[in-house]
Amino acid sequence: MALITTFFAFLYHLPQVYKWLLKPYYVASLFMSLAFLVVRKTPGICEHLASQREDGNSCDFDWREVEILMFLSAIVMMKNRRAITVEQHVGNIFLFSKVANVILFFRLDIRLGLLYLTMCIVFLMTCKPPLYMGPEYIKYFSDKTIEEELERDSRVTWIVEFFANWSPECQSFASVYADLSLKYSCAGLKFGKVDVGRYGEVSKKYQVSTSPLTKQLPTLALFQGGKELLRRPQVDKKGRAVSWSFTEENIIREFSLNELYQKSKKLSKGRAERATEAQFPAVSEEEELEAEPEVQEEEEEESESKKDK
Repeated sequence: MALITTFFAFLYHLPQVYKWLLKPYYVASLFMSLAFLVVRKTPGICEHLASQREDGNSCDFDWREVEILMFLSAIVMMKNRRAITVEQHVGNIFLFSKVANVILFFRLDIRLGLLYLTMCIVFLMTCKPPLYMGPEYIKYFSDKTIEEELERDSRVTWIVEFFANWSPECQSFASVYADLSLKYSCAGLKFGKVDVGRYGEVSKKYQVSTSPLTKQLPTLALFQGGKELLRRPQVDKKGRAVSWSFTEENIIREFSLNELYQKSKKLSKGRAERATEAQFPAVSEEEELEAEPEVQEEEEEESESKKDK
């Protein structure tokens, strides 16, 4: 059942996946993920490879290679159960395919294993996954502006993402967070981001770990009047992040975004009404009564001038 669901989800997002695969990062990842398959199946190359098959056919997988590939498929399916975006699904496939390729190449020939491992290291150091560049209503904070912005207006609620550009989880979450900002951002409910990988002081102040093995990236926090009211993922007494899935549905439910949005819309309407009153002040009944004789006199003067003409 899980396999069928994954298959239909892939078909649904196929146009988007096709667009991503045309980017250099994904083209290179696809090539590296299929490297062992290409080497094992290409005529002229596969004949010179070792094989443990009983029939001696070196251009086909032996039983151990099939076992490794089946184990890879099981791991990818388990990991993708917690994936929330198509980027994460595709990223998991590429990541574990490269791991399987390293094992398969080292098992085949240590020289090929070292060559492929070197290629992986170079790729990791030189190629970065493309960042989200779509529409969003998000304000980016620095270490000097975050505190001032959060405390500027106590009536404004802020949802702030603490992220790091090097984190794959943050990169995958970027499109989800952008969609939420487009749906819920208004005068009383605003969305912000701060790069804790760049601003270490912000990381320390708001207690968001940026270690390579951290489970706190990304972190979402709800602020009102500069005070933190809610955070996901939560951190236990031992300083470990409690596992939490950053799906759009979970965020809407946990942060009560629908309720916050309705309250914030009332704040926006109140501000608009006050601005209109300031621009066009209301006239009292006494002022209207005082103005009536003046208007009548002006009308009489106009009628007399018409008669004279």
